[in-house]
Amino acid sequence: MAKTQAYAALLRGINIGGHRRVPMADLGTLLTGLGHGDVRTYLQSGNAVFTSASGDADDTLARGIEKAVEAHFGFTVDCLVRAAPYLASVVADCPFPAAELEGRQLHVTYFSEHIDPQRFDSVDAPAFLPEEFRLGERALYLYAPHGLGRSKLAETLSRPRMTKGVIATTRNWNTVVKLAEMTGGSA
Repeated sequence: MAKTQAYAALLRGINIGGHRRVPMADLGTLLTGLGHGDVRTYLQSGNAVFTSASGDADDTLARGIEKAVEAHFGFTVDCLVRAAPYLASVVADCPFPAAELEGRQLHVTYFSEHIDPQRFDSVDAPAFLPEEFRLGERALYLYAPHGLGRSKLAETLSRPRMTKGVIATTRNWNTVVKLAEMTGGSA
């Protein structure tokens, strides 16, 4: 029997502007119905934590959640699943002084796979200062001092050529830390 592991599911693009509504209570029920334990949701933007003893890889768990969401709600949603140790490492490896910043100033974009740094070579980073970004392990850290909604760098980084062929979903630093805490990772 596989050891139980804590995970976070990050659903992309739900409950934004009234589109693709997934009530968090329904998401919790759906995850429980898939056989996952200790299911809890966080906020209304598609964050859930759960435990699983299936031994399945993150990608297998994510595809199962995507299929269940489509069957239950009638639309497709991209999902990333990350284990507690990975979530803790994202917090620990932050290249920016997170403790000195507001949560709205720092964001992490999680990627479905490793991203070749050359993908971002065309970004004229100095032109966006004081905004900055750094790549991590299947993650991109973005410092946007005036928030994500006003960030020109975020707009550039989210263009299709930058994220082509990968699932990408962004969370603010408060959510990044909270998901690490909820899965038992350090924060």
